[in-house]
This record gives sequence, C-alpha cells and structure tokens, in this order.
Amino acid sequence: MTITETTVGSILTRTGGYLQGVASHSLQPYRGCSFGAALCGAGCYVQHSRHILQGRAWGSFLEVRTNAAAAYAAQAARERRWCARRGQPFGVFCSSATDPFVPQEARYGITASLLAAMRDQPPDRLIVQTHSPLVTASANALVELARLCEVRVHVSIESDLDRLPGLPPPASSVERRIEACGRLRDRGLFTVATVAPLLPIADPERFFGRLAPSADAVVLDHFIGGDGSHTGGRTLRTPLPAAMAAIDPESVTIGYRDRMAAAARRIMPGRVGIGAAGFAGRYE
Repeated sequence: MTITETTVGSILTRTGGYLQGVASHSLQPYRGCSFGAALCGAGCYVQHSRHILQGRAWGSFLEVRTNAAAAYAAQAARERRWCARRGQPFGVFCSSATDPFVPQEARYGITASLLAAMRDQPPDRLIVQTHSPLVTASANALVELARLCEVRVHVSIESDLDRLPGLPPPASSVERRIEACGRLRDRGLFTVATVAPLLPIADPERFFGRLAPSADAVVLDHFIGGDGSHTGGRTLRTPLPAAMAAIDPESVTIGYRDRMAAAARRIMPGRVGIGAAGFAGRYE
C-alpha cells in the first residue's frame, strides 16, 4: 500500500444522492482505504469512483489529510449557516468514502484530531461509520461529543460469516465487531450495526439475536439500490454477487433483504432500518 500525506482546502462536502437525506455533509479523514483489499472492499461502493481511484486499485493507497482538523475548524461555522438558511440540521457523516479508523489512525490521529475540533464547534448530529473495532479507542472522545450533539456510531457487520468463497478475509472478525458494538453501547453511545451491503447470513435468528444486546438498532441495505445504481449494476460487475450466490442464490435479490429484515424485526422490533432511511435513523 502506498501512503502519502496531503493537505486539503476543505473537509466538509455537502451531500447529494444517497446521503442527502442522511446528513447535510460528509467528511473523509483519509482518501482511499486500508481495508479496500479485505472482504469489505469487495462490496465497497467507493471502488467504482474514478474520481477517487484515479487509475489506482482500490485498497492500494491511502492519502492522509494532515490538516483535516484545521480545515473543519475553518469551515464549520459557514456550513452551519448554510444549513440554517435551508432549515436543516448541520449533520456530519464520517465517513462515506474511507474508514475513519484505518490502522494508520494509530500513527496519524487524523480522526482523533477531528473529534477534538468538533468539541469546539460541534455539529448538530455526527454519524460515525466504520468497519473497524478500533473505533472503541475513541470511545472517550465520542462520549464527550455526545454531551454536545447527537452521536450515532455505525459499525458494519454485513453477515455472520467471516469468509465468502473466492474472496479475501475480512479486516476484522464478525465477533470482534459485535464485541465493539457492545463496548460502545455500554458507554452510553447510540450504536447501530449496519448490515450493508447485506451478505448471506447463515443463521438469521442467531445473528440478530447476537446483535440485539450489543446494538441499539440495525440497518440493512442491499447492493441493489444501494450501490448508486438502481439495479445494482456496479456491483454486478464485481466478483461479489457470484460469491454470494454460491452460498445462497436468493441473496443476490432484493427479496433477500426483505426476508432478513423480517427476521431482524422479530428479534429487534422497532429497531430495524432499511436503506437510506435506516442510515438517517428511521427504524421500524
């Protein structure tokens, strides 16, 4: 992996498309992702972004945005005013195109510096999206922020399976991520297990039964309708659907998402979100 340090002129991006109803802004502490060559990278929608990849393989690069905290401090008040003129909360989704808790965070501390900057200028809502149990290292900072604004921590747990045939192993085990959810929830943080993109689940009743005490809610999203193309065409060009179908042919259909959602609702009634509505915090 190639790691470079860079600076940015701005760090807050006004959202559109899928995230428009989720948060007013997205924020990326890094560009690229260390987990891109792991199992989650096989289903990551960012791999289809030519703007980000610039001819590079997904998972082969990480750009460290060393001035991210200063950029946030310079932008936050202006972007809050922009939200106020539109009558919407100043909400930050961190992150939609990288993971805020890549292993290199331990060295560079970019996400940690951003959380510190947010204590001085908190958004109205902060949604932290990660695939890594390393998020627990920032529990203290997140708890402090939760006293100042609404905080939700989303941890990706796409399946109860750690391996899909023909695909790389996950960056961290299912068990470690469930444990991370439990630790965050025990600290009083609103914790959501994001089953996205939904992969085959071997034992739905047991899986959602394990999530129920560890997460406040779950969100399910399928690559059909969730990868930025209405029919899932982007993902269909990758090896992921074939690997899913080898385990359960139904898993590559939108009906599979609905069946898994029904199973989740039996275990976690009132705590299940679907697609963008779920990421926005609407559960049923």
